[in-house]
Amino acid sequence: MVDHWPALVRVLIVFFAILAAIRKKVSLGNAFFFGSVALGFLFSIGPADVAVSVFRSFTHAKTLSLAAIVSLILVLSHSLEAVGQMERLLSSFQGLVRTPQFNLVIFPSLIGLLPMPGGAIFSAPMVKTLGRAFRFTGDQLSYINYWFRHVWEYWWPLYPGVLLTTTLAGLDLWVFVLALFPMTVVAVAAGYLPLSFPAEAAAQDSNPSSGAASGKQTPLRPFLRELTPIAMAILGGLGLGFVLSLTLPSKISIAKELGLIVALAASILWVWHGGGLSAGERLRILKRRQLWDMFYMVGSILVFKGILEDAHAVEAISRELLAMKIPLMPITVILPFLVGMVAGITIAFVGTTFPILISLVHSFGEAQGILGYMMLALVSGFIGVLLSPLHLCLLLSNEYFGTSLTKVLRLVARPCAVLLVCSMAYFFFLRGLL
Repeated sequence: MVDHWPALVRVLIVFFAILAAIRKKVSLGNAFFFGSVALGFLFSIGPADVAVSVFRSFTHAKTLSLAAIVSLILVLSHSLEAVGQMERLLSSFQGLVRTPQFNLVIFPSLIGLLPMPGGAIFSAPMVKTLGRAFRFTGDQLSYINYWFRHVWEYWWPLYPGVLLTTTLAGLDLWVFVLALFPMTVVAVAAGYLPLSFPAEAAAQDSNPSSGAASGKQTPLRPFLRELTPIAMAILGGLGLGFVLSLTLPSKISIAKELGLIVALAASILWVWHGGGLSAGERLRILKRRQLWDMFYMVGSILVFKGILEDAHAVEAISRELLAMKIPLMPITVILPFLVGMVAGITIAFVGTTFPILISLVHSFGEAQGILGYMMLALVSGFIGVLLSPLHLCLLLSNEYFGTSLTKVLRLVARPCAVLLVCSMAYFFFLRGLL
């Protein structure tokens, strides 16, 4: 009987079942895995064929390399936290810049370079201290801490959402990074819109112990030293990936991913050695359940993509949407936005909607503009995540500053609107350029 249902209806059933599972605190890995099995059932794929598709997707080189990268990023993040390096990084930055308005937002931004769940809580005390000079309210301080913590997620290659997007769409990671970088510029500029800095307060530095306040020049070297592991991961991954792509045989499709894996591993060893972590402490980091949950989640998302392809579900949906004459651009904006708002997690809207959107882009004959569509979908989905009442960083930041969800979301809405408008304009620019 289900064979006669529209493909769009069958996929939406699975789609909302996954979202419901996420809302019920089912792990993302399990939600996607069992959603994939349900999808196979609804499209009449036999159990044996489902098993084959699951095995093929889990063991694919792209799956293993992406899961390894995401897991290593978590190891690096936990290692930096264990040796206190992020705190030293922030401390060494104080006094380098004499503009309080800039100092106020740089601390959450620096913390945002590493994708730590609930990372906004790390920068909250510093934002509170620096914000005293401007007499900001609790909701304004929570907004600053929350918004500027997330200005990198559109392109920073350590974020799983960016890595998964490029893997699903078959895009070059570094081309994607360069193309999406302008959205961070927009996010930073738009982030200042809800804020008003009194002139008399701006002339004072709220941290009297900093170099800016005392008139002494703070040395740059300690800051650069603490930044070394992150620079090793990014610059080393970029350089080594480029070299491997030129030297390894063309049939090895993960040359650039291998470069990032090696760079991340080297960065982790650097932190372990420099931080003096014992063998037991290193083992505890590697045995953290979150690490293996992330590995499983990435594999399950790519299993979901594989079942979608094997069921020819997206081709059927494409035919149905073409018959209904629904334009592709509104679908690209609305679908990720809704899922991002419901789930509150970037990886959730990327994993559920991007396999569908990518196939739709090809079905609509827009393959040459895939970069623009992925940019628009990622920004739209992340705007939904920023406005989501389930976003952990938002909840933690509000709790620290003793403010309400409504007040902070009212401040977040304005820069989000600017982001959406600019992403649409940038979409048409990229479309004309490509």
